Amino acid sequence: MKSAEKTGRFELKKLDEGALTITTISGALYMDYKNDISFLIDSTLNLYEHQSTYSPNLPLRYLLYISDVYSAMTKNMNLYGETAVALPAPRFIIFYNGAKKRPEREELQLSALYKVKEENPSLELRATLLNINPGFNDELKRMCKTLGDYAEYTARIRQYAQEMPIELAVEHAITECIKEGILAEFLSRQRAEAKSVSIYEYDEEKHLRMEREENYEKGYKLGEEAGYKLGAQQKVMDQVKKKLARGASVDEIASALEEEPETIKEIMDALK
Repeated sequence: MKSAEKTGRFELKKLDEGALTITTISGALYMDYKNDISFLIDSTLNLYEHQSTYSPNLPLRYLLYISDVYSAMTKNMNLYGETAVALPAPRFIIFYNGAKKRPEREELQLSALYKVKEENPSLELRATLLNINPGFNDELKRMCKTLGDYAEYTARIRQYAQEMPIELAVEHAITECIKEGILAEFLSRQRAEAKSVSIYEYDEEKHLRMEREENYEKGYKLGEEAGYKLGAQQKVMDQVKKKLARGASVDEIASALEEEPETIKEIMDALK
């Protein structure tokens, strides 16, 4: 390592003179998931992140992140001078292996979050999401064995968790992967830590999924109740209309429908 410079939340580490600079945010958390890594190779700033939970807000989170990285890079530069500041071009990549179905490859755009859509927005950020679940981007996973091994490891945990408690599922997946040479060195060396993190991430993913399902059920129930209420109100209004057409008085209608006269008057006002 040639040098290291800490800048607030960042640590810029130069590994080879002019070749590679690590620009990962130190301790940055987004919805309980730590940003994985960002690094500079020559003139391209690569920002890679792993997500097991899909979020359409990823481009916004990347925007906040890249803003901080650029701020750290240019803190000693004259941003008000006449000389243009040379910035590395960013590339945003998300490796996704969540349970929710996503296409093999998709582009997430910051402009999709704008309240008012514009054909050519002044500010845009495009992030490429790569699905690394089984059956997706297999060539990429073959080219990068570590990525492929990780995808296989997490897929096995999900599979076994359907048949046994998560603690046993993770332990079974770790033992099996070590025997088959899947992340073998890492899992052998960091077995306890890997098990703990895997259980936490699975529980977190499950919690978020259950929370979404619970909110959906609550919304459906509220909508159903509101529908029943509206239906009942419409039925009363229809009956009031029919009785009015027959010349019934307010008191007669109220008595027939078992409603207060004031309620019938309010319905009559609404029918006008």
